[in-house]
Amino acid sequence: RGAFIAASCHAGFGILAGGIVALIVSLSFDHAYNAPAYEVDPVGSTVPQADYIWRIILMFGALPAALTYYWRMKMPETARYTALVAKNAKQAATDMSKVLQVDLEAEQEKVDKLARDTRKNYGLFSKEFARRHGLHLLGTTSTWFLLDIAFYSQNLFQKDIFSAIGWIPPAKTMNAIHEVYKIARAQTLIALCSTVPGYWFTVALIDILGRFFIQIMGFAMMTIFMFALAIPYDHWIKKGNHISFVVLYSFTFFFANFGPNATTFVVPAEIFPARLRSTCHGISAAAGKAGAIVGAFGFLYAAQSKDPSKTDAGYPPGIGVKNSLIMLGVINLVGAAFTLLVPESKGKSLEDLTGENDEEENTTELGRIAPAP
Repeated sequence: RGAFIAASCHAGFGILAGGIVALIVSLSFDHAYNAPAYEVDPVGSTVPQADYIWRIILMFGALPAALTYYWRMKMPETARYTALVAKNAKQAATDMSKVLQVDLEAEQEKVDKLARDTRKNYGLFSKEFARRHGLHLLGTTSTWFLLDIAFYSQNLFQKDIFSAIGWIPPAKTMNAIHEVYKIARAQTLIALCSTVPGYWFTVALIDILGRFFIQIMGFAMMTIFMFALAIPYDHWIKKGNHISFVVLYSFTFFFANFGPNATTFVVPAEIFPARLRSTCHGISAAAGKAGAIVGAFGFLYAAQSKDPSKTDAGYPPGIGVKNSLIMLGVINLVGAAFTLLVPESKGKSLEDLTGENDEEENTTELGRIAPAP
């Protein structure tokens, strides 16, 4: 089940494909419109046609989603939802018969009995939900929020880090299109060597090591590598040390993806009751996107140099790359702490995880011990 849900990890190939598309498009435009460098001609370095590059890249990103829409609409709803939420046991049996290629009989009477059981019909804002799953929801939302602060900020200020250590030339020595090409090339190499392998390590090992171990290990390793980059940062920016820096930086992406970037998606899809599962997963995902906003905008400003003369145009002085990396290390450490609120779901049925079997087991036990009339 974990490997199946983690198939969303095809996002790793999406990141790689996005980098390749950006390389092809930017290289094509760079050859077609030979503009001068920014330091030679600031206005001429940004040709109007450069505005088409990001539009074309986004258009390519929309194509796979559009192509899969039809097949996604043909997929049956999960049997648990159809039976327990939609209360249609016959349709659930029909759908599962198609998937499993076996004949199944609907048990509408049992579904109706479960539907009438008020102990299992508590709402999202009820005391019962808070008692059973309140800490779980806090764990999934907080870890996804913290992960996306770190992950999106890492992705977005890669160019600042690569420029600072000399892996890509200073922006003023290139035109706008050539800068896109250089950044895309660096990011594609990172994706190829760390992001994609990290995703597939998760797919291969999630049902062996478990979600909890992979998530807390990922946060812990990201913390270690962030501090390893930040504390001796002055050493890494010296000439000749940038390759070692890039290798360590790649490991942060590897353990993000062989870690919380996959498990924060998987766990909320498993640990909540069927009728509230998509809602709780959506709340957790929304918290992640809030973290992405913080990472995208907050660290875009924070990573600016303390020296006003060295900041990007239009940005005020920030705390610098070194202090930004330290902050990200602390955020990852807090993410590891909040992971302690998330239960392990490896090897357990969804009913066991959500506690939906508890009442049935208690009722069975009472039936066994109750004296015959």
